[in-house]
Amino acid sequence: MTSVLGQRAPESVGEALARGPIRGPLRLVGPAFVAAIAYVDPGNFATNVAGGARYGYLLLWVIVVANLMAVLVQYLSSKAGLVTGRSLPELCRDRYPLPLRWVLWVQAEAVAMATDLAEFVGAAIALRLLFGWPPLVAGGATAVATLLLLGLQQRGVRRFELAITAFLVVIVAGFAASLALVDIVPADALAGLVPRLAGPESVLIAVGIVGATVMPHVVYLHSALVTDRVRPADQAEVRALISYTRIDVTLAMLTAGAVNVAMLVVAAAALHGGAAVVTLDDSYRAIGATLGGLAAGGFAIALLASGLSSSSVGTMAGQVVMAGFVGRRVPLGVRRLVTIAPALLVLWLGLEPTFVLIVSQVVLSFGIPFALVPLVHLTSSRDVMGEFVNRRALTVVASGIAVVVLSANAYLVGLTFGAA
Repeated sequence: MTSVLGQRAPESVGEALARGPIRGPLRLVGPAFVAAIAYVDPGNFATNVAGGARYGYLLLWVIVVANLMAVLVQYLSSKAGLVTGRSLPELCRDRYPLPLRWVLWVQAEAVAMATDLAEFVGAAIALRLLFGWPPLVAGGATAVATLLLLGLQQRGVRRFELAITAFLVVIVAGFAASLALVDIVPADALAGLVPRLAGPESVLIAVGIVGATVMPHVVYLHSALVTDRVRPADQAEVRALISYTRIDVTLAMLTAGAVNVAMLVVAAAALHGGAAVVTLDDSYRAIGATLGGLAAGGFAIALLASGLSSSSVGTMAGQVVMAGFVGRRVPLGVRRLVTIAPALLVLWLGLEPTFVLIVSQVVLSFGIPFALVPLVHLTSSRDVMGEFVNRRALTVVASGIAVVVLSANAYLVGLTFGAA
């Protein structure tokens, strides 16, 4: 069986578990860690650091809620792929009328472009911070690096998973080191878990945090990733895979959530109340001034790891979107070259990249319902999922997430037009 990503599933669940008590289960996890890298992409750096620097711990609750939402969303996406053997875009193509499919496809492509813009520009910023390279040179180097990383996927999905996980480890290490250097006031941090906002600008940052955390493109991708690794031989093996997937998703999303919390906490503890921090350049300089050069270097290295890995994952997501919705596939390298055009244009025009990153995350937030509503609908359909259909309580919670996101976006639109 060949998946939407063009990979061939190498073995059954039984064959994977026969590899031994450690290697066997490890063969059944991994896709969620590829998805998780999209939850710590440069857009997260921009929104979380901006939120912490401007408002202290005020928006910490937004990150916690958004990451809890992400656990459920990614679980439903992976379950849909495991049970049906098809990606979410393919299921939409199978089940929805043509006009609706085209609407979903067009907005998904727009979301993929916004995602790629944030991730590519973030990696280019990191190279400039680390080596002082001009924007276009840093952009060219980013393009080459991501093409090489994507090449691993052609040599086997497991190698690509391990490479992405290694980048995630680098990001975790960078912020763990920064956390060790800041003085956190526990009472203030706990107060940040109480839901509240502080004016229209905080709403913009909060919606951006949601958009940077619950990533619509990776909802599509995760459902395809799980079909690339093992093939269940019967219903019992499907149940086993779902059990392992729960573990995979929980560990991966909690790791990503911890990194997002660390981003905001470091910014709140080290940057809030000081000089204005608007851009990632400001963040780099402020961290260097308050925590030292090593911390600033760790921030830039983590940003680079985030940009390179998440950009590769975003390109794969674009492949899944096109192949699933319209049944067309282009080589990943070709798609990579096409999708970097907007990012190179931003670098060439000299637009403020951090502002572009934050706006891109708001665009992503508007794309969430277009992925989430079909996901909830399809996984709640017994015709699609059979005995693995969502329980009523799960459907209610997932529907509630969709309503919350739609309401936040509607509120943001009202603020935008009210200020116009």
